[in-house]
This record gives sequence, structure tokens and C-alpha cells, in this order.
Amino acid sequence: MRSMSSKEKARDQRTRRRPIGSTLRDGALIVAGSLIYAVGIDCFEVPNGLAAGGLTGIATIIYAVAKQAGLLLPVGIQTILMNVLLLVYVELRTHDRTYVTLSIAGILVSGFLTDAIAPFLPNLGAGDLLLSAIWGGVLVGGGIGLVFLTGGNTGGTDIICQMIAKKTGASVGTVALAVDGLIILASVPVFSLKNALYAVIALVVSSRVIDMVVDGPRTERAAYIISDHHEAIANAIMYDLGRGCTELQARGVWSGNERPVLFCVLGRSQTVVLKEAVARLDPDAIVIISEVHEAFGQGFGRLS
Repeated sequence: MRSMSSKEKARDQRTRRRPIGSTLRDGALIVAGSLIYAVGIDCFEVPNGLAAGGLTGIATIIYAVAKQAGLLLPVGIQTILMNVLLLVYVELRTHDRTYVTLSIAGILVSGFLTDAIAPFLPNLGAGDLLLSAIWGGVLVGGGIGLVFLTGGNTGGTDIICQMIAKKTGASVGTVALAVDGLIILASVPVFSLKNALYAVIALVVSSRVIDMVVDGPRTERAAYIISDHHEAIANAIMYDLGRGCTELQARGVWSGNERPVLFCVLGRSQTVVLKEAVARLDPDAIVIISEVHEAFGQGFGRLS
């Protein structure tokens, strides 16, 4: 019997049937996230002329122009049609059926809900562009973040940005900033410069909220400690703070001396206790504390 190649194994992993519990969870997240996203678009961004980047920003501009001409081109339907071509490209390039399936669900549900609930929702930010930008960004970012948790998305310009970055050699982040900037700039003749400036606020807020939803509250801190009294400090970390501690072997480049480095991950409130303990045991110790996006394992959340 022929053994499976690495590519075939990877494809098998991607196409394997998912547990029913995961499917139901992803479905609930997609519906909830799409609904929140649609409320943000319909109550704050579209009615107040905030084209905050992405394909939704393009659809908002087209919707406003068509409305002035007496035509009705719903934002949701536009985003669905624009995303179809992008998804075809993704499927041909990656063959990742799970990603494509989840993305199709996110695109269809979010686009459908955006148009379906629009007639029943009020313009909650009427006359206040700052309120519209902030709350539009919060709801849109929160909704997209929930969909991202499934491994799919609601569509957008990310794929376009990746294509341009690959061709030009620029970073995806830089290209995304340029693309969203051009979309917001294109909204100036349709709406106004003032609206465009507030659209930037909505874009920044939504980006930050997406990070918060996907990464979770960043409460953990990583600490690196270099000290001659490393044994006493390690004991304080393990027995006073109740945290695990790892000793890393390092060498000073200038001195050439071998020196241990203590590494530990602890809660935000425990950093004060750690600094007090180190100051008591070795005031001359080098302490470096950084923020940790996520921490899993014993003493933290379970990796799943």
C-alpha cells in the first residue's frame, strides 16, 4: 500500500470531518458575530457616511453614490459579490476546505444580516460622528473578532493585501494600511473630509477590538531576571508567588561569564510582588518584564 505524502497528509487533516460540538460552536459564533457586525454597520457607519476601509468601506461608497442616482445597491449584497471572487482565489491557492467553508458562512451570514436588519434599525449616531466612529468600530470589531475565533472571516481586503505584498515585497501590514487609506481617501468626494477623518477612528477602534476579542485580555506578564542571588529569587517565585520558574543558561558577551537567567510567567497583579521580592533579595538584579499575549499550560488556560 502506498504511504501518504506530507502534502496528502496535510490535505487529509484539513478535510477531515470536524466534531459536531465544534461545528455548532462555530455556527453560533458566526451568527452572533455577524449580527453584532451588522448592527455596527447599519446603526453607525453606513447611515453616517463612515467608509472605514475594507470591502465594506467600498460598498458604503458605492451605496451612497447609487442612492444619489436613485438606485438601491445594498451594502450586504455588494460585499457578498465582491468576496466571491476572492474566495475562489483562496480555494484554488490553498485547498483549505475548512477555512473556505467557515469564510463562506461568515460572508453570507454577515452580508445577509447587514441587509435584512437595516430597515428595522435606527441611526443611533445621527448628528454625532465621534459617537458613530467609536461605537461603530467597537461593534464591527467585536463581531469580526467572534467570527475570527472560528478560523474563518467575514471577507475583506486581507487577501488583496497579501497578493500585493507578495508581488511588491512590502509587509502585509503596510499594504493593508495603504489599501484602507486609499478606500477612506476615496470616500472624501462622496461624503466629506470630516467623515473620512472619523472613518480613520472607526478603523483604528475596530482593529484594536478585534485583537482584544481574538487574543483575550492580556493579563499575563513574562519576567526575565538576571541576578547573583538567583536561587533565593527562584524560591521566592515558586513558594511566595506560587508560580513555576525556569532557569535559562546564558553568557555575557562582554564579560564571557556564564550567568543563569530566571524566566517566569505570572499575573499582572503579581508583578508588584515580584519586584518587591527581587528588590529585597538583590537590589542590583536586572529585571525585564514584558506583556504576554496568551499563556497556556499548568497554572494557565488549557490549550485546545
